Amino acid sequence: MTFYVEFDEDVSADFPFDAKELVAQVAQAVLASEGCTYEACVNVLVTDNEGIREFNRQYRDIDRETDVLSFPNLDFERAGEFVISAEQRADYFDPDSGELVLGDIILSADRVREQAESYGHSLKREFAFLVAHSMLHLCGYDHMEEAEAEIMERKQEAILSELGITRD
Repeated sequence: MTFYVEFDEDVSADFPFDAKELVAQVAQAVLASEGCTYEACVNVLVTDNEGIREFNRQYRDIDRETDVLSFPNLDFERAGEFVISAEQRADYFDPDSGELVLGDIILSADRVREQAESYGHSLKREFAFLVAHSMLHLCGYDHMEEAEAEIMERKQEAILSELGITRD
């Protein structure tokens, strides 16, 4: 599996953990929990509040910052079911690597720091939580309805607990 993690040039990558390694660890755990049998590719951009606000405005017409944005490449009939027809292969798989292109994640490093402090847990926990949350979006989950939100929350906590990334 391939995980591309890039930091905007003005964003400090000075986290007390290896962000690229943590993205790979959490993303792989999510894909394993969802039963994804494909080798996959995910792109992650870590930006600041100003950068994520611009992406939010440009792609969602919402002019404010947020903690994470998810841009899924797949259309799921049912969340977490990786059923891909022969006709869809050209749209969903990288022709060079053969990997399933799940989509893009944009994280605000500023919000990671702010929310970790606000919630009283580590930067690693907050970063991992946002990656797990966004990966579930890339797997077709949403939280617009209360029942959907409960499913996502349960899955996020199970994945982070399995990895030993708890609210310390």
